[in-house]
Amino acid sequence: MINLGMDTRPSTSVTAEKAISFISKGWREVRDSAGADLQLMRARANSFKDLADREVENFLHSASVFSVPSHSPMNSAIAELEFVKRIQPKLSEFRRAYSSPDFSRKMLEKWSPKPRIRIDLSAIRNAIVSEVDHDGGLFDFESSRPRRLVRRIRWKEREREKEEEWEPIRQLKEKFKELEQKSQSNDIFWNFKSKELVEKVKLSLKSFCKEREESKEVPPLDLTELLAYLVKQSVPLFDQLGIRRDICDKVVESLCSKRKDHLPSHSVSGEDASLIEHHNISDDLDFRIASVLQSTGYHSNDGYWTNFANRDLEDKKRHVAIVTTASLPWMTGTAVNPLFRAAYLAKCAKQKVTLVVPWLCMADQELVYPNSLTFSSPEEQEAYIRSWLEERVGFKTDFKISFYPGKFSKERRSIIPVGDTSEFIPSKKGDIAILEEPEHLNWYYHGKRWTDKFNHVVGVVHTNYLEYIKREKNGAIQAFLVKHINNMVTRAYCHKVLRLSAATQDLPRSVVCNVHGVNPKFLKVGEEKAAERESGQQAFSKGAYFLGKMVWAKGYKELIDLLAKHNNELQGFKLDVYGNGEDSHEVQSTAQKLQLNLNFMKGRDHADDSLHGYKVFINPSVSDVLCTATAEALAMGKFVICADHPSNDFFRAFPNCMTYKTSEEFVAKVKEALANEPQPLTAVQRYNLSWEAATQRFIEYSELDKVLSKSYEDSIESGEEAKPLSKIKKSVSMPSLSEIVDGGLAFAHYCLTGNELLRLSTGAIPGTRDYDKQHCVDLHLLPPQVQNPIYGW
Repeated sequence: MINLGMDTRPSTSVTAEKAISFISKGWREVRDSAGADLQLMRARANSFKDLADREVENFLHSASVFSVPSHSPMNSAIAELEFVKRIQPKLSEFRRAYSSPDFSRKMLEKWSPKPRIRIDLSAIRNAIVSEVDHDGGLFDFESSRPRRLVRRIRWKEREREKEEEWEPIRQLKEKFKELEQKSQSNDIFWNFKSKELVEKVKLSLKSFCKEREESKEVPPLDLTELLAYLVKQSVPLFDQLGIRRDICDKVVESLCSKRKDHLPSHSVSGEDASLIEHHNISDDLDFRIASVLQSTGYHSNDGYWTNFANRDLEDKKRHVAIVTTASLPWMTGTAVNPLFRAAYLAKCAKQKVTLVVPWLCMADQELVYPNSLTFSSPEEQEAYIRSWLEERVGFKTDFKISFYPGKFSKERRSIIPVGDTSEFIPSKKGDIAILEEPEHLNWYYHGKRWTDKFNHVVGVVHTNYLEYIKREKNGAIQAFLVKHINNMVTRAYCHKVLRLSAATQDLPRSVVCNVHGVNPKFLKVGEEKAAERESGQQAFSKGAYFLGKMVWAKGYKELIDLLAKHNNELQGFKLDVYGNGEDSHEVQSTAQKLQLNLNFMKGRDHADDSLHGYKVFINPSVSDVLCTATAEALAMGKFVICADHPSNDFFRAFPNCMTYKTSEEFVAKVKEALANEPQPLTAVQRYNLSWEAATQRFIEYSELDKVLSKSYEDSIESGEEAKPLSKIKKSVSMPSLSEIVDGGLAFAHYCLTGNELLRLSTGAIPGTRDYDKQHCVDLHLLPPQVQNPIYGW
């Protein structure tokens, strides 16, 4: 509101006059513009009228001169011209009518606006007056400019407003005025002014609620603050040198006190200084550093320490990334078991889970996936994976599926990761990593170290690669090299390694534990078979079978050797074999030559109804780490005959598992199983085979329970940042000798895998250090030349 005192009236009058003049000028411009548009419309209408006159004249003239002989065949077609000649007088009369000036004038008057635009500015005048004359002064706008400023007392209008005002509102306003007068007279809070609590509250409010006009730029760090911060950050080094920590604290306090002595007098008053003199100097220094960084506009979303604070702390959940080397529809252990692990870890609702699987281009999909099943996009494959999984687990899965580039190696019969796999996991989710087959994932891995990006890295060993390699040409030498490479990469990239059985290579920081479970469908089949036996029905109507990928290393060699050696002792014994694979032709031809009683069938899912009636599952393989098919057969209540091997140690506790050491014992176990009925599983045995139990074992043996519960929720509730044990250790002490060795191995591996010649000499697929153009198109990635630019002339 503008004050209209006597000394300001002339300037106010001029201001109002200018405002009215500006508004009038604006309306005149609008009127002139509308008139110009009207003239243009009139000219265009006249032009159109002239053009129509000419067209009608030409049409009538052409109709009058056009004639056709009577004998012409076009007489019937010219009947329309006679019609035109008949209406010619009417057209001429209409033309004269609309061409007359009176007609044009009437039409233009009908559609044109008024020639003069009159605007009533009284409402605008009243609005300006009400804004300006808040003390009762009014302008007289009877003429084009204000002639005089009259001061009036509008007490009658105010009294009228009071009468019209609602009585409760009027009383409330009067109470507020009385309260305001009392507060101004210092009658309220008089007895509390001398209280220390009030003074502290006032000081706190001063520190938090600063006026905008008092805010100043944050001064830069001086030399004493830099020295104090350097000493504070060097405490771990001083610990190693034997310097006590209290001495370092005194040095920091001394340096910071010098800074406090040099503070400007207006920054901290004497009254406030008495309350903050006992503050923690170290905290003040941290706050000072943070203030300077914030004043410079510095912001980081990804850093060594900021990773912990930036992760979704509001939901109090850790992030778990499960990275595996295969994906459905390839029915292999590294595709199925990590998928179930992700589902059941997410079901616990204690952490967020992301499953990271390889994406194959179309050419590789045709080589790997069965039944010519291919996918045009990762979204399509993800839908297939979720549908397959939810059909078996019976609940809605709640985890994310992400894809990384991969290529299929025909020689190794496995998928090799391409590029830096860790890039496909956001830094905000770099909390816990589970590497399914850590040696396989890191053979040719050239990227950021897993233990640097993740707080806790767990490796799960699925495959006994040394056993497979020994069967190849020069297998002993290759197995020796692979053994040391596996030791190198698992030590450099994992904090903990889980081996499914003792059949695998002994790796650093490893423990033996079965962390795999069984599809719930198999447990249901076992319960149904037990119910059938209790009701007196025959649960199993078929004999023995074997199921597995048809390659020699999957137990087919051992199976054929056992049956060939004791073919005479097993007269009448028939074995059904289910499987597909690269060695299927050789396996079947060898069995035919030895005249073995084997019935070969195409591979199928172990949960297929046609397999429920078999009573005995035979698995002579000694190359498996932990055979999933063996666990599934036990869950369905069948007998299992397997070798006395470390890979089968977990199954020994089940009464239906029958192990053998020699070929003679194998024959005896087969006859015993065919002659008897298996025992139903107890509730404890069924639970031990389930994925719920496997998930609990995994959390316990991988030390995830410590990481997930290590004062994490307490730190969130107290407002502190949650830091895992591994990072806390690094913050209070120098790296140990073991950590230095691990870092050196990781650096050496990074340098070796960065050389294309060395990669190719060790059997890597050409061009797998970085992903190619096809992967960029399929996964919507940056082009290779942008991701890895090449600079040159």
